[in-house]
Amino acid sequence: MGTIIGYIVIGLIAGAIAKAILPGRQGGGIIVTMLLGIVGALLGGFLGGALFGVKYDKIFSFQGLITAVVGALIVLIIYGFIRRRTGGSRA
Repeated sequence: MGTIIGYIVIGLIAGAIAKAILPGRQGGGIIVTMLLGIVGALLGGFLGGALFGVKYDKIFSFQGLITAVVGALIVLIIYGFIRRRTGGSRA
């Protein structure tokens, strides 16, 4: 249970960092950015564990933060492509 809460907290931070690294018109507001950050943190944690051997209990480490930010960037890029393709960003 603590790991899931850790991913949520790190996901919120990772989502904000990813949005700062990749600004643009992906659509959505702060809530969507937070949700994408949480999904990205879970994705980054999974990929970091599978590819680089990052331990799940080290989510509050530098490696955990980096993998969460990378995961959030991946999710944000995919979300931007989906929004663009479906015509969701008509402003």
